[in-house]
Amino acid sequence: MTRTGYISLRTKLIGSFIVVIILGGILTLIIGSKIVENTIISQAKEKIKYDLQTAWIIYNQKLNLIYNALILTAGRESLRDSIIAGDMEKVKVYLKKLKSDMNLDILDILDEHGNVILRIDGNTTTGDRITNPLVELSLKGEPSKGNLILKREEIAKENPELVEKAYIKEKKTPMSSSSSLAEPGSGLFQMASVPIKNEYGKVVAIIYGGVLINKNYEIVDRIKAAVYRDEKYNGLDVGTATIFLKNLRISTNVTESSGERAIGTLLSDEVKKAVLDNHQRWIGRAFVVRSWYITAYDPIKDARGEIAGILYVGILEKPYLDAKWRVMFTFTAIACGCVVLLLVILYFSTTRIVRPLRNMVEATQRISSGDLSHRLKVTSKDEVGYLAECFNRMTENLEEANKKLIEYGKNLEKKVEERTKELKKMQANLIQSEKLASLGKLSASIAHEINNPLGGILIYAHLLLEDLKEGDPARENIEKIIKETTRCKNIVKDLLEFARPKEPKLESVNIHDIIDKALDLVTQKAEFQNVSISKNFSNNIPNISVDKDQLLQVFVNIIMNACEAMKGNGKLTLKTSYDKEWVTTEVIDSGCGMNEEVRKKIFEPFFTTKEVGKGTGLGLAVSYGIITRHGGKIEVESEPGKGANFRIILPVEGNKAKTV
Repeated sequence: MTRTGYISLRTKLIGSFIVVIILGGILTLIIGSKIVENTIISQAKEKIKYDLQTAWIIYNQKLNLIYNALILTAGRESLRDSIIAGDMEKVKVYLKKLKSDMNLDILDILDEHGNVILRIDGNTTTGDRITNPLVELSLKGEPSKGNLILKREEIAKENPELVEKAYIKEKKTPMSSSSSLAEPGSGLFQMASVPIKNEYGKVVAIIYGGVLINKNYEIVDRIKAAVYRDEKYNGLDVGTATIFLKNLRISTNVTESSGERAIGTLLSDEVKKAVLDNHQRWIGRAFVVRSWYITAYDPIKDARGEIAGILYVGILEKPYLDAKWRVMFTFTAIACGCVVLLLVILYFSTTRIVRPLRNMVEATQRISSGDLSHRLKVTSKDEVGYLAECFNRMTENLEEANKKLIEYGKNLEKKVEERTKELKKMQANLIQSEKLASLGKLSASIAHEINNPLGGILIYAHLLLEDLKEGDPARENIEKIIKETTRCKNIVKDLLEFARPKEPKLESVNIHDIIDKALDLVTQKAEFQNVSISKNFSNNIPNISVDKDQLLQVFVNIIMNACEAMKGNGKLTLKTSYDKEWVTTEVIDSGCGMNEEVRKKIFEPFFTTKEVGKGTGLGLAVSYGIITRHGGKIEVESEPGKGANFRIILPVEGNKAKTV
């Protein structure tokens, strides 16, 4: 019997189900698309923040290298004496090597008024006065560093050849600024200025130098290699870096469609307004030359505190968008497959729909609460049973997918943690380098100030001692003054050795001879009477190129430390070995050993575990510096109560040794 207007329950269920699925699917796709996009883009923005921090580290590292090189050079007595004597030819020979080694574009010597008296490999004209905040600070006796914008005429005065390098022709690109804010022919420089003082602390000259960033790709390419590992996506660089002079791109690895670096292209108006006009950092989506990137722009300030340019890093947006669409396509395909499967099951199970639906609702509630192990009980071999089996398979796939997602999350957290550790390690190395440089400068200043008074005390104490007769009760006090003053002079000597290390005088020697000489010097002491010494020397050790006096000092320091760790009673073992280009010496003691915290600090200046007055904490720091300047390294292994093993590793070839 046919009823007019009759619609079967099966049709209603299927029709309702189709409507719900379609509307729900569309809504889910829209919301899911936004969630996926926001998640992926937010991850990219977080990453670009860390990338910008790394870029600043690399940018400032170059400036610090220039600054530290000029600091070391200014401290050379021979350079100072040659400048005072007016021997400019000798100064020029020395500074030419410095300019070549550091790849400097400008290196000048100024007099105590800021007038140029010598330009290295540049314009021979002298007598002009250089005025900028860096030089003004140096005239007051303070070293300084920073960014400077030099105009075309200022660059021409330094070196006419730099004028062409500094000049960058302006290019228009889609969405770029209307015009460049940089003065034509001007250049951005990383500069440092360091005073050269005479023995009385008066400024007698200034060493002034730096590099031109225009068309210099060292920094941006190092950023790209360190942060993005030169990865590519569809022929485009995944990550890029740029240095701007105002809004003009002067150093970059962003390329134009021709494959050439996009030098001379301009910043977009949107970024220009935020960074240059409002002095704000910009992080977001931006069009760079020919592609969309997730970008970070940070203002570069000059020595006057004004914005001189911008440091930029960017990640290609397309990989993230493609990843988003792959996720959405997969999600849509799975959803469509599930819809088709459920429609078929629904069609064949409408006659027994109520009870199975209740079971499914219960199962769905348990699964949504997190119980992915729950399975439906199959009670029939008809359509309802088949639906239950399909539901169970779907739950199994969901459980497996959830496990994979959890595992992926763990791996992602691990990678983020590893990257964070790398950044912290790089930052710690930079902080340690600056701390050691400051300690060296402070040590030299302290040693210079107190050395002469100590000498005077010793002289007058000896004169007083000569005037006193034997048996005079004051002799004992004078002798104590001489003893303690001598100890102070030794501490000053250690400070000077740490602050002003000598350049190694290399010669070919046998390391066994140096070890034997060190043992001859220390075993005569009373502390070694109860120490057993064992030597295990290899027979195939070649000669090495070292400064034998400095290396002798290292072995004496380490052997004496080993004796003190054993408190004059124990076993000392010395081993040598040879592996390809390296000679290794091991000094092993049976002393008290050290914990991990102490082991990490033993090569730091002024760190000591001895009682007050027993040591300065400079012996191992000086030894570490000597071995490093020879191109080698010192390693130490130790545990509390198990002694210590110091390994001194040196290159055989003399050309591996570093000069100061």
